[in-house]
Amino acid sequence: MKVYAINGSPRRNKNTATLLDKALEGVKAAHPEAETERIDIYTLNYTGCKSCFACKRKDEISLRKCAIKDDLQPVLEKLATADAVIFGSPIYYSSITGQLHSFYERLFFPYMLYKEGYPNLVENKMKTACIYTMNDTEENMIAGNYQQYVGLYEMNLERYFSKPEVLHSFNTYQFDDYSKYICETFDEEEKRAYRDQQFPIDCEKAFELGKQLL
Repeated sequence: MKVYAINGSPRRNKNTATLLDKALEGVKAAHPEAETERIDIYTLNYTGCKSCFACKRKDEISLRKCAIKDDLQPVLEKLATADAVIFGSPIYYSSITGQLHSFYERLFFPYMLYKEGYPNLVENKMKTACIYTMNDTEENMIAGNYQQYVGLYEMNLERYFSKPEVLHSFNTYQFDDYSKYICETFDEEEKRAYRDQQFPIDCEKAFELGKQLL
């Protein structure tokens, strides 16, 4: 049993990474035999889809596989046999990070056939989950309709693999020292108080998400 966490944040020890680690801890708690790994995609050298269409050639060898040989290739090979994958991203401009968007392009496109109804070639219907962290509040997320942006990726995860479990972490603490930054729109004490109370709850939710994922 193999479960991967894809960290779509450039930070490797902050909010998104912490919640992904908690989710993997939940997986191990429920399934001690499971192999778990967090993959920090900002440490990898890769691009999005290059429209080479090698994955659309008629020979069976190229189907289901992205032909680009870069740091992402071995990661995609791992996911092809995964039992579950948890995708994590901070919210930038109402959506996921550009690096995770490029990752999704490379993950989804090789599985899609240019035939009536656009059927897909996925054989491994792995479980999926999405964890989103954001500086914004839940009220602003709803008012800004962030779901119209992130929902497209969730829709494709369901289309190709399975309907993702989703966890949001709101009003996150962005800086270690707010006094060093121009940040007049936020009250540091207020955000710290919220984090001290809420983030441990979010960590527990992430743990339970991982525990119930498989």
